[in-house]
Amino acid sequence: MTFSLYTATIPSYQQIVSAVDALVDKAVAWCAETGTSESDLIMARLIDDMLPFGYQVKSVAEHSVGAIEGVRAGNYSPDTGPFPMDFAGLKAKLANAQAFLAALDPAEVNGFIGRDMQFSFGASVMPFTAENFLLSFAQPNFYFHAATAYDILRSKGVKIGKRDFMGRPRLKM
Repeated sequence: MTFSLYTATIPSYQQIVSAVDALVDKAVAWCAETGTSESDLIMARLIDDMLPFGYQVKSVAEHSVGAIEGVRAGNYSPDTGPFPMDFAGLKAKLANAQAFLAALDPAEVNGFIGRDMQFSFGASVMPFTAENFLLSFAQPNFYFHAATAYDILRSKGVKIGKRDFMGRPRLKM
Protein backbone atom coordinates (compact mmCIF):
# COMPACT_ATOMS: atom_id res chain seq x y z
CA MET A 1 0.00 0.00 0.00
CA THR A 2 1.30 3.42 -0.94
CA PHE A 3 1.33 6.08 1.77
CA SER A 4 -0.99 9.02 1.13
CA LEU A 5 -0.47 12.08 3.32
CA TYR A 6 -3.87 13.32 2.20
CA THR A 7 -5.60 10.12 3.37
CA ALA A 8 -3.64 10.13 6.64
CA THR A 9 -4.75 13.66 7.52
CA ILE A 10 -7.57 15.36 5.66
CA PRO A 11 -10.46 12.86 6.05
CA SER A 12 -9.81 12.69 9.81
CA TYR A 13 -9.69 16.48 10.01
CA GLN A 14 -13.02 16.60 8.17
CA GLN A 15 -14.57 13.97 10.44
CA ILE A 16 -13.59 15.70 13.67
CA VAL A 17 -14.28 19.27 12.49
CA SER A 18 -17.79 18.08 11.62
CA ALA A 19 -18.11 16.37 15.01
CA VAL A 20 -17.00 19.53 16.85
CA ASP A 21 -19.53 21.52 14.82
CA ALA A 22 -22.22 19.11 16.05
CA LEU A 23 -20.89 19.54 19.61
CA VAL A 24 -21.42 23.29 19.29
CA ASP A 25 -25.01 22.58 18.17
CA LYS A 26 -25.50 20.48 21.30
CA ALA A 27 -24.00 23.28 23.39
CA VAL A 28 -26.49 25.75 21.86
CA ALA A 29 -29.40 23.43 22.68
CA TRP A 30 -28.12 22.78 26.21
CA CYS A 31 -27.80 26.50 26.93
CA ALA A 32 -31.38 27.03 25.74
CA GLU A 33 -32.63 24.13 27.89
CA THR A 34 -30.77 25.12 31.05
CA GLY A 35 -30.84 28.89 30.76
CA THR A 36 -27.04 29.03 30.69
CA SER A 37 -25.64 32.00 28.80
CA GLU A 38 -23.58 31.19 25.75
CA SER A 39 -20.75 33.36 27.09
CA ASP A 40 -20.63 31.26 30.29
CA LEU A 41 -20.19 28.08 28.27
CA ILE A 42 -17.79 29.62 25.74
CA MET A 43 -15.61 30.81 28.62
CA ALA A 44 -15.84 27.51 30.57
CA ARG A 45 -12.57 25.73 31.37
CA LEU A 46 -11.66 22.30 32.67
CA ILE A 47 -9.24 23.89 35.13
CA ASP A 48 -8.02 27.44 35.69
CA ASP A 49 -4.73 27.08 33.81
CA MET A 50 -6.35 25.69 30.65
CA LEU A 51 -7.91 27.82 27.95
CA PRO A 52 -11.71 27.99 27.55
CA PHE A 53 -14.15 26.18 25.27
CA GLY A 54 -14.13 28.95 22.65
CA TYR A 55 -10.36 28.74 22.34
CA GLN A 56 -10.51 24.95 22.01
CA VAL A 57 -13.03 25.16 19.15
CA LYS A 58 -10.99 27.86 17.40
CA SER A 59 -7.90 25.65 17.76
CA VAL A 60 -9.61 22.73 16.03
CA ALA A 61 -9.82 24.92 12.93
CA GLU A 62 -6.36 26.36 13.54
CA HIS A 63 -4.60 22.98 13.75
CA SER A 64 -6.27 21.72 10.58
CA VAL A 65 -6.61 24.68 8.21
CA GLY A 66 -3.77 26.65 9.77
CA ALA A 67 -1.48 23.64 9.62
CA ILE A 68 -2.08 23.14 5.89
CA GLU A 69 -1.62 26.85 5.24
CA GLY A 70 1.60 26.71 7.27
CA VAL A 71 2.96 23.83 5.21
CA ARG A 72 2.12 25.75 2.04
CA ALA A 73 4.04 28.76 3.36
CA GLY A 74 6.92 26.76 4.84
CA ASN A 75 6.25 28.18 8.30
CA TYR A 76 3.47 27.68 10.81
CA SER A 77 2.92 30.12 13.63
CA PRO A 78 -0.38 29.70 15.48
CA ASP A 79 -2.99 32.43 15.33
CA THR A 80 -2.97 34.03 18.76
CA GLY A 81 -5.87 36.35 18.00
CA PRO A 82 -9.11 36.21 19.96
CA PHE A 83 -11.59 33.40 19.53
CA PRO A 84 -15.24 34.03 18.63
CA MET A 85 -17.30 34.99 21.66
CA ASP A 86 -20.59 33.55 20.43
CA PHE A 87 -21.79 30.22 19.06
CA ALA A 88 -22.49 31.72 15.62
CA GLY A 89 -18.86 32.83 15.37
CA LEU A 90 -17.58 29.41 16.45
CA LYS A 91 -19.84 27.70 13.91
CA ALA A 92 -18.65 30.09 11.18
CA LYS A 93 -15.03 29.25 11.99
CA LEU A 94 -15.82 25.52 11.73
CA ALA A 95 -17.83 25.99 8.51
CA ASN A 96 -14.88 27.83 6.96
CA ALA A 97 -12.60 24.96 8.01
CA GLN A 98 -14.95 22.40 6.49
CA ALA A 99 -15.08 24.31 3.19
CA PHE A 100 -11.29 24.74 3.11
CA LEU A 101 -10.67 21.03 3.78
CA ALA A 102 -13.26 19.93 1.20
CA ALA A 103 -11.56 22.06 -1.46
CA LEU A 104 -8.08 20.59 -0.95
CA ASP A 105 -6.57 18.69 -3.85
CA PRO A 106 -5.17 15.31 -2.74
CA ALA A 107 -2.27 15.72 -5.19
CA GLU A 108 -1.27 19.00 -3.55
CA VAL A 109 -1.31 17.51 -0.03
CA ASN A 110 0.59 14.41 -1.15
CA GLY A 111 3.08 16.74 -2.84
CA PHE A 112 3.97 18.20 0.57
CA ILE A 113 5.95 15.04 1.44
CA GLY A 114 9.61 15.83 1.98
CA ARG A 115 9.08 19.60 1.97
CA ASP A 116 10.93 21.50 4.68
CA MET A 117 8.92 23.71 6.98
CA GLN A 118 9.10 25.01 10.52
CA PHE A 119 6.93 25.76 13.52
CA SER A 120 7.58 29.21 14.98
CA PHE A 121 6.21 30.58 18.22
CA GLY A 122 7.93 33.56 19.75
CA ALA A 123 11.66 32.82 19.86
CA SER A 124 11.06 29.08 19.50
CA VAL A 125 11.60 27.52 16.06
CA MET A 126 11.22 23.80 15.38
CA PRO A 127 12.26 22.38 11.98
CA PHE A 128 10.13 19.65 10.37
CA THR A 129 9.40 17.95 7.12
CA ALA A 130 5.82 18.66 6.12
CA GLU A 131 4.65 15.12 6.80
CA ASN A 132 6.29 14.98 10.22
CA PHE A 133 4.81 18.35 11.13
CA LEU A 134 1.31 17.29 10.11
CA LEU A 135 1.45 13.79 11.64
CA SER A 136 3.51 14.36 14.80
CA PHE A 137 2.64 17.93 15.74
CA ALA A 138 -0.46 19.36 14.06
CA GLN A 139 -2.63 16.23 14.29
CA PRO A 140 -1.94 15.57 17.99
CA ASN A 141 -2.68 19.24 18.74
CA PHE A 142 -5.86 19.03 16.65
CA TYR A 143 -7.11 16.00 18.61
CA PHE A 144 -6.08 17.55 21.94
CA HIS A 145 -8.21 20.64 21.32
CA ALA A 146 -11.16 18.62 20.00
CA ALA A 147 -11.04 16.34 23.05
CA THR A 148 -10.69 19.30 25.40
CA ALA A 149 -13.72 21.03 23.84
CA TYR A 150 -15.67 17.78 24.30
CA ASP A 151 -14.43 17.40 27.89
CA ILE A 152 -15.44 20.94 28.82
CA LEU A 153 -18.98 20.31 27.59
CA ARG A 154 -19.15 17.00 29.46
CA SER A 155 -17.88 18.62 32.64
CA LYS A 156 -20.65 21.22 32.44
CA GLY A 157 -23.36 18.59 32.00
CA VAL A 158 -24.02 18.74 28.26
CA LYS A 159 -25.50 15.36 27.30
CA ILE A 160 -22.87 14.04 24.90
CA GLY A 161 -21.02 10.76 24.58
CA LYS A 162 -18.13 9.13 22.78
CA ARG A 163 -20.00 8.92 19.47
CA ASP A 164 -20.50 12.68 19.58
CA PHE A 165 -16.72 13.12 19.82
CA MET A 166 -15.98 10.61 17.07
CA GLY A 167 -18.44 11.95 14.55
CA ARG A 168 -19.19 9.86 11.50
CA PRO A 169 -16.62 7.11 10.92
CA ARG A 170 -15.61 6.27 7.36
CA LEU A 171 -17.18 2.83 6.94
CA LYS A 172 -16.49 0.41 4.13
CA MET A 173 -19.40 0.56 1.72
